[in-house]
Amino acid sequence: MWRPWGKSTVRIHRRSLPPSSSFSCSSFKDIQDLCTEETLQTPAATAAATSKRASIFHRVRIANSFLRALSTPSPSQFEQQPEKAETCPEPQPEPESESESESDVVIPDSEPSSNNLATQPEPPIVIPGAEKRIVVYFTSLNVVRSTFYDCKTVRSILRGFRVSIDERDLSMDSRFLTELQGILGQSKLTLPRVFIGGRYIGGAEEVRQLNETGELKKLIVGLPVVEPGVCDVCGGHRFILCDDCNGSHKLYTEKAGFKTCTTCNENGLIRCSSCSCATLCSY
Repeated sequence: MWRPWGKSTVRIHRRSLPPSSSFSCSSFKDIQDLCTEETLQTPAATAAATSKRASIFHRVRIANSFLRALSTPSPSQFEQQPEKAETCPEPQPEPESESESESDVVIPDSEPSSNNLATQPEPPIVIPGAEKRIVVYFTSLNVVRSTFYDCKTVRSILRGFRVSIDERDLSMDSRFLTELQGILGQSKLTLPRVFIGGRYIGGAEEVRQLNETGELKKLIVGLPVVEPGVCDVCGGHRFILCDDCNGSHKLYTEKAGFKTCTTCNENGLIRCSSCSCATLCSY
């Protein structure tokens, strides 16, 4: 069993320490001696220690208050700032010289500027004398497969509307190429090129898009309707042999010998007058 708690009869002899050194490893056993030492101190020593502590804390408090006063601006400074801003003189513009003032003067031009010209819409491209039909520039040669099938597709789409179509094959007459270059103002061209009512529409992609959206039918409405069929004179080729040179593109005379036929093209062909426009635009 545990022994009952009682006061120990063993006395602990404690060596006195010099006043300058501090004790170490203190325990609760010598708490009574520590308390007696505090009570045994003289009143003069106690007052000195208290005054020393008070003086140290007083210095720390004064230093903190001084630093806080420096870091915190006074309200008078805030009140004076707008007054300084108001009293600050406004910068005055420097007087310009006569040369600078004359250079700054803008004289309005009578001619329109480049921006105004850019905003103006471009005039539409038209073919004179083709207001009542469709004009198609294409090629019947299967040299470039994509171009050949584009021309074939566009021609089949336009033939489904049963209107007058003037098909101009560049492989049959090179003058069609010169004519188209003069109309569009371009040297390098892709085929086909379509004009409806004398107004330029575009190529194969534009015709496909207009046909899918239904806008192509609106453009063709108003053109004279023709009966489908093949021309009895040319068989649908739009060209016939020249009657003067019989397709040789050469004429013989006794005085001058052989000379070039001026009636037909380089292939000895002339346009069929019954199914196409015989005249070419001069550009």
